[in-house]
Amino acid sequence: MTDLHLPEPIAAYFSADRQNPDALAHCFTAQATVKDEGQTHAGLAAIRAWKAAASARFTYTTEPFALEQDSGHHIVRSRVSGNFPGSPVNLRYRFRLERGLIASLEITA
Repeated sequence: MTDLHLPEPIAAYFSADRQNPDALAHCFTAQATVKDEGQTHAGLAAIRAWKAAASARFTYTTEPFALEQDSGHHIVRSRVSGNFPGSPVNLRYRFRLERGLIASLEITA
């Protein structure tokens, strides 16, 4: 990871993304939502299942390289490389934080 100064919940997300779905779920509020690949995953159980399914299908690494803010959201650009079609790809992660946790995340190309 580069020397970006990511807010703590976002840094924890990218760190946990390399470990396991349970660690990743702890980064979110109980009512959080994740939008990825045209699907919305609401609540911790759904977020945990989403990450478990992605981890079972693909091996990948994420390397955040840019951070900006827009209308109360933190937008992280990250290079994702792995054994999935189209790798590597730069993805846009749009985070909304609430009480020190991630309340929403939208991942787009």
